[in-house]
Amino acid sequence: MKQAQMLRPRRQALDLEGANRHGQQLYFANMGRRLELLNPKGARRRTEPAPQPPPPLRPAEHQQLGMFPPPGRDLRRGQERGFPEVDAPEVTAALKAAVDDYAQRHGLGYHTAWGLDRGLRVLLSIQETPGARFRASDVLLLSDLLLPVRPLLKLLAQLGMLDDDRTPGVVTWFRERTVGLPEPMLGELTTWFELKLSGSTTAPRVKARPPRWIQRMVTHALPALRTWADQGKNSLRSVTRADVLAVLPDSGTPRVDMLQGLRHILRPLKTRRIIFTDPTARIFCGMPTSTIPLPVEVDALREILHDRQAPRAALAALVIFHALTSGQLRGLKTIDLRDGRLFLPDRTVLLAEPVRARVATYLDYRNHRWPRTANPHLFVSQTTGCGVEPVSNVWINDVLGISARRLREDRLLHEAEATGGDPRRICDLFGLSVGAALRYTGTVDQPGLIEYSLRNAGPAPHPGKNDLAGP
Repeated sequence: MKQAQMLRPRRQALDLEGANRHGQQLYFANMGRRLELLNPKGARRRTEPAPQPPPPLRPAEHQQLGMFPPPGRDLRRGQERGFPEVDAPEVTAALKAAVDDYAQRHGLGYHTAWGLDRGLRVLLSIQETPGARFRASDVLLLSDLLLPVRPLLKLLAQLGMLDDDRTPGVVTWFRERTVGLPEPMLGELTTWFELKLSGSTTAPRVKARPPRWIQRMVTHALPALRTWADQGKNSLRSVTRADVLAVLPDSGTPRVDMLQGLRHILRPLKTRRIIFTDPTARIFCGMPTSTIPLPVEVDALREILHDRQAPRAALAALVIFHALTSGQLRGLKTIDLRDGRLFLPDRTVLLAEPVRARVATYLDYRNHRWPRTANPHLFVSQTTGCGVEPVSNVWINDVLGISARRLREDRLLHEAEATGGDPRRICDLFGLSVGAALRYTGTVDQPGLIEYSLRNAGPAPHPGKNDLAGP
């Protein structure tokens, strides 16, 4: 047995004071080196530190205002001559860590992550107050340098570092549409517009409405408002019940739309005591004009199904075979496809074989085009590939080249004709209500639709959907 002595770490001096501080501990000589030789892999193993969350960003409370603000910034000229150095190391490090965390969570590639970091450095160099919120108008200027603007806006909004000074598109639209109205009427309409756009928490409370709803109501009511302005009425206070009845169409959808738009405008103004009475009260609007769904030509369906673009073929197959709505297509996620079935919130759909083939082709295309995307939705566009939000209805219709609603109506018409007008079958297969199903079963045995089908489909009145998948 070797003489007992203190163990000295390799390549280090012997610490006598540290060894005698709490008494002496004797070890056998060179035991540490022997253990390393017996277990070399364990000796080399190093525990990796746990990933630390990015440091919190707290925007500066103060703001340095320029005495002579520049009329406009030319970032291209700044890129040519070089941007000034940023004297804010803490803010720069926090933003760098936030970019790395955002890129990892969203599966961004190297070039996109580099573009985010480069964009933030440019914004810091042109900012008057380091650490303050970034103006959205300055972020939009980065498009001149071909840097990712939308991911930057999303990142800064999540960090609470975005000062959105952009004018909403609905505000510009409202100003353009209401040009020419009398000043008192325009002021009353503007009060209603601001109330519906922002909402109100004071009594009487008003719920904020989306911009599309506001645009629809203004569009429906604007013909009546211009007619009253031409008649010499400068304010909505002078509008009476007789004026409303005189301007309304006789019946049908135009009457319903105009009266609905006027009611949604005049009733809140009456509640806020801006006008004295609501002239649209107790006026019967009638029923909207019912429309008859029409089939789509079979050649057009075959052209869409056999398109070489994988997104278009997959979208068309899901709508033509299973009558999915545009909202259902937007909300589909990759985990909803399992075992050849599509699991929707209200029902489970057994996919047809042509649909499975086209969806599988699209999945290969999706994995090749966006291999690192973190978007859970099935359909991804160039805009949503760097995020987690769904695609828009406009994107779906643009990819299809035809409205998804028309393709869905064609499928429901075919099912109504194949089942002899059985509404329960349509309700069970496609999740429609009884009233919606009767809209399609009511078209069975109509001479006009039969002649249309015979003229476009050939000898058979309505070919089966399996015929569409053939060559």
